Amino acid sequence: MKLTKIYSLVVLYAFFASLSSVQAQLPDKVGGLIRADRTAANIAKTAGTHEALMSIVDKESTLYVPSPVNAVNYLSNRPNLPDVLTWQPNFALVSKSQDWGVTSGPMEFQKIGVIKRYGQYLTVWRRDRKGNWKVHLRAEVENFGKGTKSDLVFYEPDDSWYLKHRSKVRLQQREEVVTQSDELFSTILKADNEAAFNEFLSDDVRYYYPWEPEMEGKKNVLAFLKKKRIEITTEPTGVGRAYSGEYAYTSGTANVRSKEKVVKFNYIRIWQLKDDYQWRVLVEMMFER
Repeated sequence: MKLTKIYSLVVLYAFFASLSSVQAQLPDKVGGLIRADRTAANIAKTAGTHEALMSIVDKESTLYVPSPVNAVNYLSNRPNLPDVLTWQPNFALVSKSQDWGVTSGPMEFQKIGVIKRYGQYLTVWRRDRKGNWKVHLRAEVENFGKGTKSDLVFYEPDDSWYLKHRSKVRLQQREEVVTQSDELFSTILKADNEAAFNEFLSDDVRYYYPWEPEMEGKKNVLAFLKKKRIEITTEPTGVGRAYSGEYAYTSGTANVRSKEKVVKFNYIRIWQLKDDYQWRVLVEMMFER
């Protein structure tokens, strides 16, 4: 019996040692962001949802609940948050300038005595003056918790040179370029959804839509929209871009028309500047407003 217990402890130790080794092997830059996200998730488990969210927001953070609100003001009023909230990033990227990043992944939440619910979260991060990762935008979409669990995919920035702009005017112009891409996307959507998504979605896009499992790949997204007979029109309202320039986000409102009705949505798009110097959507989340 004692030998069996000792063997079990050895196996358990080896498992956690191997798990720690895998986590420790994350690249330094994107690994730091993943660890920040996981740390907040661990706080949620031990200290609760409110403490976890407060640990990663500041006065400039925005939460979609589902309309956008100032995170600190919202959380300071002690909103009706889930008693239990867990999440785990399965996607992460960090810009070359290391001032900007994104994580997303599955989440579970529950009020005590009520059935557990599921969804996906999307967080756009930025570093504060002390170098800490803070939420810039965070949004969630609910689903049924079904579908295959995706392995962690991350984009580690390389050390290649990038232009370090100092002019606020020039930095604003660079954001306007992203807005123009989203405006063109929106214009084409009004005429032909399939053509618009085919042109602007990255081949390896991740797509989050209410009550649907996480979708990976442009072909799967196009097949889903065609099967559901969904038509989407969008209107951009917000934009942000990494200082190094290769990643950006846009946000805005959308009308989603299906066979049954038209529903008002918000959206967040994560853009990547590809090797052909065209902007493509790497992640898109649609959620009701």
